[in-house]
Amino acid sequence: MGTESTTNYSYLGRSISHLTINEESSSSAFSDCNSDRSGEFSAASSQTRRLLLACATDNSDELIRQLVSDLGSDSVNEKKQAAMEIRLLAKNKPENRIRIAEAGAIKPLISLISSQDLQLQEYGVTAILNLSLCDENKDAIASAGAIRSLVRVLSSGNSTAKENAACALLRLSQVDAYKPAIGRAGAIPPLVKLLEIGSGRGKKDASTALYSLCSTKDNKVRAVKAGIMRVLVELMADLEGDMVDKSAYVASVVVTVAEGRAAFVAEGGIPVLVEIVEVGTQRQKEIAVVILLQICEESAAYRKLVFDESAIPPLVALSQSGTNRAKEKAEKLIELLRQPRSNNGTARASEVSL
Repeated sequence: MGTESTTNYSYLGRSISHLTINEESSSSAFSDCNSDRSGEFSAASSQTRRLLLACATDNSDELIRQLVSDLGSDSVNEKKQAAMEIRLLAKNKPENRIRIAEAGAIKPLISLISSQDLQLQEYGVTAILNLSLCDENKDAIASAGAIRSLVRVLSSGNSTAKENAACALLRLSQVDAYKPAIGRAGAIPPLVKLLEIGSGRGKKDASTALYSLCSTKDNKVRAVKAGIMRVLVELMADLEGDMVDKSAYVASVVVTVAEGRAAFVAEGGIPVLVEIVEVGTQRQKEIAVVILLQICEESAAYRKLVFDESAIPPLVALSQSGTNRAKEKAEKLIELLRQPRSNNGTARASEVSL
């Protein structure tokens, strides 16, 4: 369990007393793109700064106006300090997100994203991420040009900036109208690269963003062209890793287009799926059989490949012991695979090659 501490401070001429913070909550892992978890302050001062910034509620408007003004300073250090404090205010007090946006912070923060100073760039990205958690801010962020700036960071920023840019783009993609714009801005290839070579957190952030963005056909095709299926198949094949489920869910979206199915098969995805059906977790088995069914429904060639992988026995077992959805999909797939070959039509070579 986390520990709680109580203390007294004076900030901006105001006494702040008996403030309580749960230390466990401030160090919780950032896995769902709900806010940043960057650490900008030294260990000795971090709790003090977080408390002061998060809890100076009465003076928050005055503080925000001053910080927004500081974003335009000629001093890089002042800009960094202002961006850090805005980030913390937006992270710890959801009601501050609208106040910060209304104070005019969005445009100067986006300008920081284009900075050659990678740390300043990171602070700008992270502040924009926290502001994007408020639905009311998303239009203002997108219309101010944030999408292209965030996409550039995906290619050129430090690891934390890339991860937070992926999360910010995910938040913006929750507005359906922005999904095509994010794809056109070039976000898909660097997200695929982050999925391939990023840290554990980076892979998770990239997969979540790609899952959202690939709900549109054009973005699915962009993902295929960026080589996403090779990456997904490799991640799914690592059954001891922690990316099997997320990778499978992304694959299930991309294989809904013909280009995605062809790429998945060409990258050796069918044997991987059959293995998952045989030895994966219940959730993994369910999504694996869903993907196999999507691949097989319109292709005799793909059905033959699945059949030749000896898929029937594990599918029969799944139809008897899986989740309700897995049982249904397994039974349907078994029926498809057991159809007489002569009734399946002539397989096209294009169905099994890119």
